[in-house]
Amino acid sequence: MIQKGDGEVLITNDGATILSQMQVFHPTAQMLVQLSKSQDIEAGDGTTGICVIAGALLQACSELLSKGIHPTMIADSFKQCAAKAEEILVSVAKPVDLLDRNSVLNAVNTCLSSKVVHNNADVLAPISVDAVLDIIDPTTATNVDLRDIKIVKQVGGTMDDTELVKGLVLETGAKHTAGGPVKVENAKIALIQFCLSAPKTDMENNVVVSDYAAMDRILREERKYILNQCKKIKKWGCNVLLIQKSILRDAYNDLALHYLAKLDIMVVTDIERTEIDFISRTLNLQPIAHIDHFTPDKLGQAGLVQEVTIAGSTSKVVKFTDIINMGRTITILMRGSNRLVIDEADRSVHDALCVVRSLVKKRYLIAGGGAPEAECALRITQWSKTLTGVASYCARAFAEVCLLCFSLISL
Repeated sequence: MIQKGDGEVLITNDGATILSQMQVFHPTAQMLVQLSKSQDIEAGDGTTGICVIAGALLQACSELLSKGIHPTMIADSFKQCAAKAEEILVSVAKPVDLLDRNSVLNAVNTCLSSKVVHNNADVLAPISVDAVLDIIDPTTATNVDLRDIKIVKQVGGTMDDTELVKGLVLETGAKHTAGGPVKVENAKIALIQFCLSAPKTDMENNVVVSDYAAMDRILREERKYILNQCKKIKKWGCNVLLIQKSILRDAYNDLALHYLAKLDIMVVTDIERTEIDFISRTLNLQPIAHIDHFTPDKLGQAGLVQEVTIAGSTSKVVKFTDIINMGRTITILMRGSNRLVIDEADRSVHDALCVVRSLVKKRYLIAGGGAPEAECALRITQWSKTLTGVASYCARAFAEVCLLCFSLISL
């Protein structure tokens, strides 16, 4: 349990998360923190073990330096030992077929077994495996872009309610204050980046209204302007409208929502800029930057769009299912009783997804419990006898590091 500077509490046993919250100033300690972050990005798991290995290697380097061995010789020898260790691991590894779902599930279950949410591994592990395998071709893929998997976190229910949605889920509910629809079948979806509100003057200018007639004329022109925009949107057959959040002026106003509701158009607002790319790829649509660029070929289509209330909460989400020409993306709707549990589950599922990605990159499985480290220690010790001079001495030190890691992991 960690209390941040702003008073927020964080509960986790993930090594990278713990180290990222620590304020460290020593250069070596900072290197360990960055190393753990790199491991979290590249492999997803093993963030604690990588710090143990790095610490053991640094201790071995210190002992070698105290014996007068030059740092360059130590670095070169350790690089050779690392390459040799990789060869050893490949030789003892068992090839795995991604189509063999049970083998992949076992690897993910091993990853989740050390997490806080290990009791829910029977739910989270299949979701993680299916999420990755659904967005790649298991026979030809060599990597996985995890940005194609969106995790939507909603408080309410339990973690067992977490589900994999073959479609899109938006965290905000539909706008129905003006009586707009909350469920649309055979939806034609548009994503707009312009504002459905009256234009404003530049920041340096203002408009002075001197009488009520001029004020009425301005309000009348404002209604006419917004109504024309809404009619153009309806003209091209759009019945679900996604509006990007705006920082310059109001992205919409109550008048625009009223007109859209009368035209029977479902509206979802406050779409973040960072979500635009994912939504566009999922729904196979193009963002529209101006009302004059509104054409039918830029719309996405889905069999059903509906607002869903989260059980055990007042939160609502919008689900898009049966998407036509859907991109190779997928969404995980993460559920939990409180924010702390959901955040930890999010980190755990991310690690699980990274494990599957690692299997896609290199399709091997090795034994756990320190067995690989023990095998590396044994074989590198034997290999060091074939070397001469300082390289042999450094290789034996590397083997001792592997043996130390074995004893720590197997405890």
